[in-house]
Amino acid sequence: MAGLPGACLLSLGLLMAFSPASAQRSAAAGLSAVAPGSLRIPVLGVEASMIQDHFDEVRGAQRHEALDIMAPRGTPVVAVADGRVAKLFTSKPGGLTVYQFDSSGRFAFYYAHLDRYAHGLKEGALLKRGDAIGAVGSTGNALPDAPHLHFAVFRLGPGREWWKGTPLNPYPMLVGRHGPR
Repeated sequence: MAGLPGACLLSLGLLMAFSPASAQRSAAAGLSAVAPGSLRIPVLGVEASMIQDHFDEVRGAQRHEALDIMAPRGTPVVAVADGRVAKLFTSKPGGLTVYQFDSSGRFAFYYAHLDRYAHGLKEGALLKRGDAIGAVGSTGNALPDAPHLHFAVFRLGPGREWWKGTPLNPYPMLVGRHGPR
């Protein structure tokens, strides 16, 4: 994928079933470099059982390539791993966003539709796993009555460009397994 993650047009009653092919494509894309269960769930109060795998869903003309983690507006969003804030950005599809690189500089974490940034957050800031990033919202193209965090993971290329990379399914990284049981 070259550019921002696919549009986030989640409608609460239109969730599609997990495809086993998703797990195979994610593994082929290099998921082994980010161990299952290695990332912290980025929305406080959300448990693994509450997260659904939306990675392969088609939204408009594109694959979603992210997870939508539903939560009330204003719920704290925290860093999934140690690393640095690569970019604070406002875009039409993602609204208020944060791009964070992991401590190795090989992966980027994308947090979108934020209601606000955490106080004092700035580009280049060093984050520890669990540090505040912002709050769940519905900025950008998110439905106003469906606040959520759009969360994506990318393997960065040699240029370490925050806006592009190879999308990886974050579901197993957050919940420790592929697809629902």
